[in-house]
Formats: sequence, C-alpha cells, structure tokens
Amino acid sequence: MLKTTQIASDRAHDDTKSVLPAEVARGVYIENPPGAEALKLMHLLIGKAGGRMADDVRHELRLADIKKIDGMRNHSRATLRKLFIELAGAVIVFDDTEAQCELIGGFLDRAKLDYRHEVSDDLLVAWWFGGAFREMAEKSCHWAILDRQTVFALSSKYSILLFQHIASLVNLDHVASKTFTVTELRAVLGVPEGKMERWNDMNRFALKPAIAEINQTSRLTLTATPRKIGRTVASVSIAWEEKPLEGKREAKRELDRPKVGRQARRNGTAEAPARTFPASGGIGFDEHWKALKQATGCNMDNTLIAEKFRAWCASKGIALDAGGIEQAFTAFCAKVGRV
Repeated sequence: MLKTTQIASDRAHDDTKSVLPAEVARGVYIENPPGAEALKLMHLLIGKAGGRMADDVRHELRLADIKKIDGMRNHSRATLRKLFIELAGAVIVFDDTEAQCELIGGFLDRAKLDYRHEVSDDLLVAWWFGGAFREMAEKSCHWAILDRQTVFALSSKYSILLFQHIASLVNLDHVASKTFTVTELRAVLGVPEGKMERWNDMNRFALKPAIAEINQTSRLTLTATPRKIGRTVASVSIAWEEKPLEGKREAKRELDRPKVGRQARRNGTAEAPARTFPASGGIGFDEHWKALKQATGCNMDNTLIAEKFRAWCASKGIALDAGGIEQAFTAFCAKVGRV
C-alpha cells in the first residue's frame, strides 16, 4: 500500500501542489486549530518537508523565500514568532484503530528563528515536527493533494480547513458528497466553542463565505444542502464536482489578479471596468458598441456614427475613456435616430 510520504516524495519537484496526510487535511484530528495565516504556514512547512515529513530531522526555510510566495503576508521575525506559537498550540489526536490506541501530541516539537543576518533579510527559519505528527505521517496511507496557490489565496481559516478536508475526499471512488452533523461541521471548520452556536450564524459567517471563496479560487465547485429534523438543521450535505476546463481557467485568472477587489468580485459588487470608445475607425467589428447603437434604433453607417461621435466628444471636451462614455454614446445615437 502506498504511503503518504512516498507520494510526497514523488511530487517533490512540483511546487504547485502540496501533499498532506488525510488525517491532517480532514482537520478532525486537530484540537485548537490555528488561524488562517498559521494554517498557511503549516501547509508551507509540510510542503517544504515533502517526503521527509515523518523524519526526525531539522527542516529549514529562509524568510526571503517565504516573502516570495503570493498570498503569504510580508512576514517579519515578530509575525513568524506569533504563527509558530499558534502552530505549537495545535494538538493532534490520532486514533490508531489498528493498534487500538490514541496518539496525542503536538504538530511541532520546536522552531528556531536564526536572526544573525536579519538586517540583510536572510533570517533562517528552522523547525522540527513533533513526534505525534511524525508517527501519524509515517503511518498515513491516505492523502490530500492541494493546489498551493489556492491555499495561499484563501483568506479565512474556515475556507482553508474546509478546502483541505474536501480535497482529501475528491479522489475517492464513487464519492462526490459527504454529510456532516452540525457538530462535525463545526469541528471541520474549526469554529470555537461558544462562538456561532446558532446554525444560522455559523452558516452566514463561516460556511457560506468559505464555500463562496473556494468556488471562486479553486478547481472545485461546492454546494451545501442543510437537512432538517422538524425546524432544526440536524446535518449538512456538502457536494463537490470538478469544474469544466473554462471554469478552471477562470479560477486561475482570478488567482492571478490582485487580491484587492476579490471579495467584491465574488459578491458581484465590483464595478465593471470602464470601456474606451475606439479612437479611430468604425464600430462594425465591435459587438459591444454596435449593440448599444442598434438598441436605440439608430441606423447610421457604423463608421460614420463613430466619426461623428468622436467629433462631438472633442467639441465637448469629453475623453473617449471617460466614465459614462457608454451612456454618452447611447444618448448620441438616440438623438441621431434613423436616417
């Protein structure tokens, strides 16, 4: 049977993917789950270690290399220290059903931030995985292969934890959905006790935003269907499917865009980019401007209307890329009317 460490070793050359033990990816083995930035660091540490994640060895990474990763914050020694503290507080509870015993321990044994050359931005990050994590990784025969760019683009721990959980299930034969009790789903999302105790709150502030963000930036489309007993939501079925090729391309285009404005684009509140009227020639081959003209009932020649509109704009001091240029062109065509 293939081991997770073997799969990670075989994919060591692929910087676009990370291999996680399914036990980590599904999250239900982790108590005190860290926040989004610490989870991203966890993915980075496991991805960097690759096939050596189960070895009792020192792993290293330089701060300069972390700063090159799109989606990771512009970290300093102080911010990395806080994230390592979060990771050190995450406790793994691994139930080895074959041996009939539970393994409880930390994700990290220790970490070192060597700042002797910090002034030249050459801070060295070193870490040793905890014994519980290494034992779990060594025994793991199930894994999740995640797109790193998507993980680093996700903005909340709810999104990251749900994405990595579903990613560990997508390659299972004949499995395209999973039903969670509300309690199980809280554990998967890492919702702390005492927070969002009502289903409506958890759905509004954790589950729905996580699914929307995953659907925007990943190769998957997720849907959630609540199941009620009476008036109470007792469980939630989450289904997933691979996007068609164009859907995957759109997700990749979104990942390549600046992060600023991503939420507005996701919510449909982003303003459409302003169009520019052609600086020369006609509009016979421009379906957008031609459609605006035809909608007004104007039947003037496409080249002539373009020349007259440019001349009118020049006389009014209106730039061809001005805001509202489409409305101005529509009004101009309506005024010309049928000739």
